[in-house]
Amino acid sequence: MALVSRAGSSYCIRTDITRGRTRQNVAFGVVNNVEAPIVKEKYFVFSSLSCNNVKIAQKFSLGTLGFRGKRRNSVIVAASPPTEDAVVATEPLTKEDLVAYLASGCKPKENWRIGTEHEKFGFEIKTLRPMKYEQIAELLNGISERFDWDKVMEGDKIIGLKQGKQSISLEPGGQFELSGAPLETLHQTCAEVNSHLYQVKAVAEEMGIGFLGIGFQPKLAIKDIPVMPKGRYEIMRNYMPKVGSLGLDMMFRTCTVQVNLDFSSEADMIRKFRAGLALQPIATALFANSPFTEGKPNGYLSMRSQIWTDTDKDRTGMLPFVFDDSFGFEQYVDYALDVPMYFVYRKKKYIDCTGMTFRDFMAGNLPCIPGELPNLNDWENHLTTIFPEVRLKRYLEMRGADGGPWRRLCALPAFWVGLLYDEVSLQSILDMTADWTSEEREMLRNKVPKTGLKTQFRDGLLQHIAEDVLKLAKDGLERRGFKESGFLNAVAEVVQTGVTPAEKLLELYHGKWGESVDPVFEELLY
Repeated sequence: MALVSRAGSSYCIRTDITRGRTRQNVAFGVVNNVEAPIVKEKYFVFSSLSCNNVKIAQKFSLGTLGFRGKRRNSVIVAASPPTEDAVVATEPLTKEDLVAYLASGCKPKENWRIGTEHEKFGFEIKTLRPMKYEQIAELLNGISERFDWDKVMEGDKIIGLKQGKQSISLEPGGQFELSGAPLETLHQTCAEVNSHLYQVKAVAEEMGIGFLGIGFQPKLAIKDIPVMPKGRYEIMRNYMPKVGSLGLDMMFRTCTVQVNLDFSSEADMIRKFRAGLALQPIATALFANSPFTEGKPNGYLSMRSQIWTDTDKDRTGMLPFVFDDSFGFEQYVDYALDVPMYFVYRKKKYIDCTGMTFRDFMAGNLPCIPGELPNLNDWENHLTTIFPEVRLKRYLEMRGADGGPWRRLCALPAFWVGLLYDEVSLQSILDMTADWTSEEREMLRNKVPKTGLKTQFRDGLLQHIAEDVLKLAKDGLERRGFKESGFLNAVAEVVQTGVTPAEKLLELYHGKWGESVDPVFEELLY
């Protein structure tokens, strides 16, 4: 027996979680690229719904369930998962439940999808100053009203939008993020990006606002960046300086583009995880696009990537244990259990639990909420606060690329889909990287932000490996049969010349721009 909660127009119950060993009752709805905990307005009891392994015994329309049909009559998405509303726990969670949660992401190949996310900096065109929250609120309201998006609220503040399986959210410094829907082809993905940029520009231009596609805020200091009114960010802002010197830079001054991809089994997850980690430095180099800090060159091609090396070593990095023979869902759970927590969400508030572990939580030993035990929504929240170069949830996230102009927003998912969704290319990558040592992978991770494709690797340059990798990506896309390989054109020149986007920006800075970063706001304007 399982609870069903409302999340827009999608309903899903995973019986391998809800009717597992503990028979814990949990409600999930589809939000962004994943099934996420959602707001419970009403619940109903059914006896045989199943969603994974991709079976749905019955479908229920909003009308069948007695919900109002007009979306515009109400806000249907809360700012954050109100855990105590969405979950009713009947027994304590076990480690097996946490493993089953990750395993429930397994899907047959025909159901694999592509979920792309990107962030961008909004700024006043006349002053180049970042958007204040009041301007962001006006922009969000304008997009909602003109293009029929639902508003996402935290208290009385608008902090995002939702439409179908897409969502728009705010990063700590007001970075504007699109989390795209899970889509079948890269044509759909790029069309989604273009549609989003059109909608944002239609409203923003009337306000004198532009958006910049770059990996790091090129002009302003942290003190000049407005802080968004989101509870979880306040906890993170207080904690970050305790565990690294660059965490606040990560929060307030970086933008990324990433792709979320599926797996069919634990073995498939392991292969894709290893390939993704090994090649993440190549993606970092190809998309390196953050060479300026506070108006001057910062000495890096990807300052965004460099920042992650000194943000919080407990929750970042290249995860060498993924290459251990024993690795699987359980080993990732063991890792995540010992990553310090940020918060627990209870009674519509974030409770600071920084420095305590989810393992402590499982034992009822969190001083911040004494005696309380976690539920699966807490686990899902916790997984989103871990930031390695490749992240496992119920799908895999490729997290190594800088934000950039729209063609590169389409190229990043194309790169990884060609490599990881084609069996021949994936096996070729695993063969190519099989003898790379943990030390070599770590060396690439640490050097690429500074030297890009000119990084020395064994007896040559990383550029030469990137040439082989890009060919595998192109071949993989061609074998998919959707005529998608053209999306790689945006990075083909980078590989051919060995000159990263950041190096092109630096050439302009030292030449045509007269050592000013201001022209970058026009050069990389969406």
